Amino acid sequence: MTVPGRNPGLYGITNSNRRWNELFGKNQFNSAFPVSLACYMRDNGINPVYVYVNDQLGVETREISFDEVFNTTLPNDQLRFDFESHYTPYQRYAYDEIGGIDLVVKHNNEWLRPLEIKLTVLPDLLTSVEAEANWGTEIVIRPATTSYCALGMFDSCQDVVGELRDMFEPVLFDIRDWNNHVEILNKKEDILNVLNQFQRNYCNRQKPFLMQPIWKTDGKNSTLRDNAFDIFIWSDFALCRTFLDRSNADPTIRRTAPSITRHMRGSVRLAKAFYDLSTRGRANIEEIYTKMAFGHQTDKEFSLNGKMTRDYMASPRRVTPALSKEVLTELIINGGEKMLSPERRFDQSIYFTASHLFEEQEEEERGE
Repeated sequence: MTVPGRNPGLYGITNSNRRWNELFGKNQFNSAFPVSLACYMRDNGINPVYVYVNDQLGVETREISFDEVFNTTLPNDQLRFDFESHYTPYQRYAYDEIGGIDLVVKHNNEWLRPLEIKLTVLPDLLTSVEAEANWGTEIVIRPATTSYCALGMFDSCQDVVGELRDMFEPVLFDIRDWNNHVEILNKKEDILNVLNQFQRNYCNRQKPFLMQPIWKTDGKNSTLRDNAFDIFIWSDFALCRTFLDRSNADPTIRRTAPSITRHMRGSVRLAKAFYDLSTRGRANIEEIYTKMAFGHQTDKEFSLNGKMTRDYMASPRRVTPALSKEVLTELIINGGEKMLSPERRFDQSIYFTASHLFEEQEEEERGE
């Protein structure tokens, strides 16, 4: 789409901390494009798929409105989309700097919603060899994601902090060294039980947290399928189920020594955060999510392959996304596609396999 006198841009993003040319940069387009897609779906009445937890700790899907996702009924052009920014309301829960999150939605001085963004391709390599109905996406989760998830859940429970303290303190008060593998493994069942109890009791307070747009290709290659795009929204509780469920199933003993897996590490960090927050009102978030490493690298919390995520994303729209590839010409405006870098996989799919869509659009606008 071409708008005379306008710079290249993305649909719906009119107020942002990024300039127009920064929307297409490395590690920037992958978060800006999903916001544009969300704005387009919102304006056209297409709801995303919500991944949420029921009161039996099962994960289900249903539709949710983008008004709920953005936490406002204000139109897109009245919202400000700040990328890689601090969600300042959560800073009061931390002794240290909480860092940034992928997207902060604001209106003037009103803080509306912090969201993580994970743009993922369908299928991933592991499931690409299976039947199309079994295709799934890989998600890589960072410590910054799970720390914000913990802060958001605690923020939702401000009126019941005393109940949280009564829940977590009796179970966890006697842990002397939260970095001691043996001590933590001895408390594994208690840690998981109290986290499950928390989710079961307060699942009615879960809220949208992670925006996962999917782009579907023709198997292993980068050619976009006709039904190419959709958005799944994970609640903060649902994201936690991915590592809590696997903590229950993970083996804890190697042949040589006790071992805490990445999934169990995520559970321990969450328990420590809630213990400190409920008993002190604040926590050393950076210390919890960087120094409690348990022998694993700290730049990644854990990853979920397509065989894992497809069970949580149990919706027909995982197989048949709601939007066609033609929507690209509505989302990328004023020649923005020319600013993409073909060496990046998502850019490559747009640049090569959808370039004819933009050429046809230009011909129509010239009246040819």
